[in-house]
Amino acid sequence: MKYALPIIFALGLSNVSCGKSKKEEAVKSEEQDQNIEESDSNVEVAIITTEFGDMVVEFFDNVAPKHVESFKLHTKNGYYDGTIFHRVIPGFMIQGGDPNSKDINKSNYGTGGHAAKYYGIGVESEPSTWNLPAEFNDINHKQGILSMARSNNPNSGGSQFFICAADAPHLNGQYTVFGQVIQGLRVIDQIVNLPRDSRDNPNSRVTMKVRLEKRNK
Repeated sequence: MKYALPIIFALGLSNVSCGKSKKEEAVKSEEQDQNIEESDSNVEVAIITTEFGDMVVEFFDNVAPKHVESFKLHTKNGYYDGTIFHRVIPGFMIQGGDPNSKDINKSNYGTGGHAAKYYGIGVESEPSTWNLPAEFNDINHKQGILSMARSNNPNSGGSQFFICAADAPHLNGQYTVFGQVIQGLRVIDQIVNLPRDSRDNPNSRVTMKVRLEKRNK
C-alpha cells in the first residue's frame, strides 16, 4: 500500500480579599467552567462528500498531530477535491487522496501525493518530495478507521489515505492511524463493493470533495 484534558481552576475562595463576596466568586467560577466546556465541545471534523453520501471524520490530534495537520491543510487548500477513491478491496479498505487520480490515466494511480508542509523529510525547497514522519500509535485498525498510506519506508506518508472497511489487525502499529469515520459507515460499504479491475481500481470514478466543519461533541 503506497500510503483534551479539562482545565481545572483551583479557586481559593476563602482567601479572596478583593471585596467580592463568595457568592459572586462562585458565579464567576461557574461561568468560566461553562465557557471551558463549550470551547472543548467544539471539534473540527472533516466531511468527505461522495455520490453515495457523506463520511464524517473525527481526528486523533493527540496521537498523530502531524498527519492531522497535513490532512487539514490539504483540505483547506482544496487538494483533495476532484480526487477519487482509486483502490477498493472488499473486506479490507478504500484508498484515496492521490492527486494523480484527477486524471483518467489509471496507470499513475497510487503513485502521487505529498505532505502539505515540510516536516523534515524530503527537500524543503521541493514540495513534491515532502513526506510525513511515522506517528505509529496504539489505535487499532478497525472498521471506519482513517490511516495514512505509505510505501515500505515508514516515513513515506504523503497525501494518500485509506479507510478501513473491516477490521485489519495486521496493520496495527505499522501504519499511522489519525482519525475515524463517526458517521457514514454505509458509504464505505457501498464504495468498497463497487465492480473493479485487476488493479483494484473501481470501474466507475468515485470523486470526493472534502471540507472541514466545527461540530459539537
